[in-house]
Amino acid sequence: MSLQFAKGQVIFREGDNGESFFVVDKGAVGIYTNYETDSQQKLTEVKEGHIFGEMALVDAFPRSATAVASEDTELSEFKLDEVKGFFENNPDKIKLILTELAGNLSRLTGEYNEVCSTIKELYPANEERKPSLADKIKKIVANYELMSKSNQPSAEFLRETGQSGHKDGFAKKVEKYKKGTVIFREGEMGRCMYDIHYGTIGIYTDYGTPKEKCLTTLYADKFFGEVGMLGNEPRTATAVALEDNTMLEAIYTDDFEELFQKNPAKIEMILKHLSFRIRRLTYEYVNACKLVYDAAQAELKQSVNDEIKKKAQEYSSKLYD
Repeated sequence: MSLQFAKGQVIFREGDNGESFFVVDKGAVGIYTNYETDSQQKLTEVKEGHIFGEMALVDAFPRSATAVASEDTELSEFKLDEVKGFFENNPDKIKLILTELAGNLSRLTGEYNEVCSTIKELYPANEERKPSLADKIKKIVANYELMSKSNQPSAEFLRETGQSGHKDGFAKKVEKYKKGTVIFREGEMGRCMYDIHYGTIGIYTDYGTPKEKCLTTLYADKFFGEVGMLGNEPRTATAVALEDNTMLEAIYTDDFEELFQKNPAKIEMILKHLSFRIRRLTYEYVNACKLVYDAAQAELKQSVNDEIKKKAQEYSSKLYD
């Protein structure tokens, strides 16, 4: 469906149900959080030939931002049931869409880590807060007040659906690894993502040092390493095979078009995986913001208690879910 928007016209608003995605045929679109509020922030500008609203590719879920025409703009709108046909006619867009989703996940991870850092600074041991903390708290409180008005996902919606058969169908690069093999190291640039066909993978920070920490353990029919590859960013953790004969499929960005042609179900699985990680991290982000909000409200009412302080001091962020 072809649509036209005048400069300044809102295409969709943060919190609206997302049931379609858009391609910019002409013009440009600004993507904002907290649009038309004191804490308005422009996330990005979507230019001609690019896509936005891509979370709707997988889920009819509330929009996480507001889209506004930056100039007179022409768009093509695609509903959820038109995704397969869109990919068939535009196979080159598969990489673009997956990269956009990975970018959203990376951006949200940064925002989440910033809130977690703020939580750790709320009640320092010397009871002296940094001067910059007040502005951080104000920003987080404003964000939470807006987010709390939107419908948050239910526990069922946040549960990743089991997807069997990852090893079924076409796979281009599959290899077996011995127990203890490092698949990639923290700090290395991402070159590919992986699909676990058999075995177990441990995800660690500070692997092989006294500070080593296992963030999570992944089993068959799970993906990992997608953000580093799609975002062209350094790996944020180390992946290690935890048992012999661990079988992994390596997927490179140049494989996407062939993979869609020969095994389209795999592309759908990757989309759903990225969507789940974004949903889950959004949930964790809202909860982290709520803790800062509750602390700020308690301080306004001069009712800060040991329970709030304990929650803040013991708060543990999950960097990999």
